[in-house]
Amino acid sequence: MPDRTDLAALITGHGRVIEMINSGEVGLPVLAQLLQVVQPAIGAASTAFVEFAPTGGRVIAATGGAEWAVGRPVSPTDPATVCLLSGPRVRDIRVDRIPGPIGAELVDRGLRRMVAARAEIGGLTVGSLHAFYPDDDASTAAGQHEVVAYIASCIAHMYSDQSGLPVHGDGPVVAALADGLAVVDREGRVRLWNPAAAQVTGRTVAESLNRALPFPLPPSGQVLDHRLPDGRWIKITSGELPGPGALRVVTFRDITDQQLRDQDRDLFVAVTSHELRTPVTVIKGYADTLTEHWDSLTDADRRQAARVIGQRANELARLVDRLLTSATEGRPGEPSVPFDLGEALRAAVADLPTDLRRRVVLDVPEGLPRALGTRQSLTTVLTELGTNADKYSPPDTPIEITAESNERTVSFRVADRGIGIRPEHVERAFDRFWQGESGDRRGYPGAGLGLYLVRRIVEQQNGWVSLRPRSGGGTVAEVRLPRG
Repeated sequence: MPDRTDLAALITGHGRVIEMINSGEVGLPVLAQLLQVVQPAIGAASTAFVEFAPTGGRVIAATGGAEWAVGRPVSPTDPATVCLLSGPRVRDIRVDRIPGPIGAELVDRGLRRMVAARAEIGGLTVGSLHAFYPDDDASTAAGQHEVVAYIASCIAHMYSDQSGLPVHGDGPVVAALADGLAVVDREGRVRLWNPAAAQVTGRTVAESLNRALPFPLPPSGQVLDHRLPDGRWIKITSGELPGPGALRVVTFRDITDQQLRDQDRDLFVAVTSHELRTPVTVIKGYADTLTEHWDSLTDADRRQAARVIGQRANELARLVDRLLTSATEGRPGEPSVPFDLGEALRAAVADLPTDLRRRVVLDVPEGLPRALGTRQSLTTVLTELGTNADKYSPPDTPIEITAESNERTVSFRVADRGIGIRPEHVERAFDRFWQGESGDRRGYPGAGLGLYLVRRIVEQQNGWVSLRPRSGGGTVAEVRLPRG
């Protein structure tokens, strides 16, 4: 065994391997030649490479005294496998300390020490390279660890190119990842695209290889949240792949549900800090006035103070209801069932605040088909649409609620004769906290949650809601639900 690594032989042999690749050779022949090169260069008695698939590993190439192991399966629960796949990426191991039967088999063949390095793509193991020695002195040769680690990285690049590797059809560990994984070259072209990547993005391997990523690539070591064109969110990370070639590994996963949870949290924080403060301040101010100046106030002043406290308390209770609804609607709840939309509308109108109820003109035809949804949510929907109509229309004008059906849907409309809505705002009005232009916000205070909640509630029931300007002035809000 040489005292040091024969770098000249290693470079010469590696050059022949590169020539094989350039001439079109791929897969197992190139891998076997690479092992033939590295064995004498580092003075090993034998070498072997284990390919790992979702169900375990298998020895797919070997040289010297380890050729007997080619084809041998490696169980993922075998103590030796667990040992190799954990801890440092490169390890020097005494063979007699390897747990399980494989250690004894190696000792029987005169092999006492092993240098092992994992072949990884972005920290994900696709295989492991092993160099075996008859001595048990880890200090007898210099450079063994570095060379084995380098060759393992070269093999990982072969897997990232998907040129003849993996050997087995179920693929390496990257194929079983729940997260999408891609490897891109220095020009930003995709060189590897695992099944989860296709599932997350909807782009197949054939549609992705040798093309640009369908999303931005964050700088190495950084994380980026990105919204896809279909509205879903993904979290993207990237890092440089060790070894030559300037490849970069990119992992990504769908975080849409997490984004929705974050939005719910933000909604609570933003509304609580801004909208709850106003009614609480007014209630406290009038309560303090009554407490400190009761004797000096007239009966009319006291009644007015009590009336304002009651009004603001009702506003506060309604705002809390909105917050609770925004936090719970959209989550799995009661299943949709057929219900009588006409009867539900009449009951919902009866539950409206008195001043609003007096303005409502309800026109529901007889024999209206049943709708499919959750009946109890209709009160919330109608209250929000009615309150919105009440806010933006003169108090002496009617708010008309009508219903109809077609072959597929049952619908109702809430129409007012107020300031109307601009065509460019009919979709933005459903955004959270959006209330139109700054002048509108000053003239018509509120949390900007009503229409946002209505859309969430209705779409959860496979329906939809829309706004449009009313001919002659005003706004029409229309809710459509599937027929039951």
